[in-house]
This record gives sequence, C-alpha cells and structure tokens, in this order.
Amino acid sequence: MASFFDEINRNRIKSILLMAIFGGFFAAIIYLIIIILGGGPLAFGVGIAVIALYAIFSYEMGSKIVLKLSGAKKADPKQYPSLYNIVEGLAVANQLKVPEIYIVNDPNPNAFATGKNRNNASIAVTTGLLSMMSKEELEGVLAHELSHIYNNDIQFMLIAVVFAGVIGLVAAFFRGFLFFGNDREGNGIFLLIALAIGILAPIFAMILRLAISRRREYMADANGARITRAPMHLSSALKKIQEYGKNPNATPVRNANGINASLYFANPLSAKSIINLFSTHPPIEERIKRLDKMY
Repeated sequence: MASFFDEINRNRIKSILLMAIFGGFFAAIIYLIIIILGGGPLAFGVGIAVIALYAIFSYEMGSKIVLKLSGAKKADPKQYPSLYNIVEGLAVANQLKVPEIYIVNDPNPNAFATGKNRNNASIAVTTGLLSMMSKEELEGVLAHELSHIYNNDIQFMLIAVVFAGVIGLVAAFFRGFLFFGNDREGNGIFLLIALAIGILAPIFAMILRLAISRRREYMADANGARITRAPMHLSSALKKIQEYGKNPNATPVRNANGINASLYFANPLSAKSIINLFSTHPPIEERIKRLDKMY
C-alpha cells in the first residue's frame, strides 16, 4: 500500500528529472546546430531569445486555442448546477480560484484542464462524461483535473510542448539543409550529425514529452485521490472509461489531436491500447492498480 503523499512525491521527482533531461537535450541541440552553422555565443543567445518569444506567445494564446480546437462551449450554471457545485467545492477546498467551466458535446467520456496559471484556468468536460458518471465518480475526475491546475501541470506541459515543437522545427530545417543545401560535398561527420538531428532528435523529444505527460497523470491521480479521500471513486471512473473503450462502437474524442491529447483525463485518440512509450497517458490498468492500493 502507498499513501497519497508517497505517490505524489515519487511522481513529482521523476517528472522534474525528466524535464531537466529534456531541457539539457534541448539546449545541447540548439548549441550544436549553431556551432555547425558557424555561430557563437551571441548567436546562441539570439536563438534562445527567439524561442522565448515563441514560448510567451504559446503561453498567452495556448489555452484559448485549445478550447477553440476542442469545440468547448462555456457551461451554463443553470443547466449544469451540479457540475458547478462540485468544481466550486473542490476549488475552495484547495484554495484555488474557481476555474471557468466548459462543455464539449462529445459522447466519449473525458475531460481536460488548461490555462495560463492557477488564477487563469479552465476545465472542460464532455457530455459523455456527464451522462456516464455518478456524482462521486465525476467528483473524482474533476479532482484529478483540479490537481493539474494545483500542480501547475498546465505550465509544465506547455514548456515540454514548446521544447518538442522547436526541436521538430529545427529537425525539419536540418533535413532540408541536408538534402537540398548547396554544399553537397559536406564531410561525413557533418552529414552524420545533421542526419541524427533531423531524424532522431524529434523522436527522442517526443518520447521525453510523452514520458513527462504520463508522470503528471500519475501525480494528478494521486493528488485527486488525496483531495477527495476516496481513490475508489476515481478508480471506478477509470473502469467505466475502460469498458467504454472496449465497445466496438466507441469513438475517439472528435476534436482531439496530437497537440491537445496529453491534456485529457484519458487518452482521447484511440479506444485501443498502443505502445506505452508513445502514449500520452499511462495504461488505464496501471492507473487503476495504483489507485486501488492507495490509502
């Protein structure tokens, strides 16, 4: 058996370690590229400044874009009084500003949190989640999503997405430089480095980003269980989602994609299991197993 706090601390340490590896890998790739292209410390500083501007733009506009892409609409308090009561109660209990609440018209039972910080956050739930879950199960899912806000996961994952996005752009540049550059007589070492950056770097960046996402999901499960003091309710919600996924007529979340998939409570892209290394979420079976062992 593991306590809520043991599980939270374990996943916090692992996610910070993964982010440190990601940051070091990111800086090394940028520095290596600038050296290969003949730049120096000034060029490295300029490159980091440009990336910082890109990150600021993503930070300011990211949540609005996510809500728009997801088809989320502001929930009417008169139509969803129970939903508002649960979210407000959980927020007040954790000394958080009550996030804005959105509804996504989708039969897939799911939810996500997004925003710039604890004081500027939103929670969205699908109509499928509302129709399928009991009040206690819905409270468990919403406690999980509030935990993402409380743990600053919305900023944490934004940094990971920005890192991965920039590395992807750099890789695309190098592939073009390698195959369409004017200097076709480049030495073998340069070609090897360029090829490695162009092909392997974005794959490694994606694996790191997804690993961070899975760690934060475990952490939100543990913290959500701590908030409600009823891990069995969150476990029960996951079991229902697991059963939904086994239905041959089950469909992925309509507006989910590679950009917003990691934000959801459960993997929104496919009802079938995929290789864990390339999954945005831990296996539901493992999440249930951990919750059932908590006290």
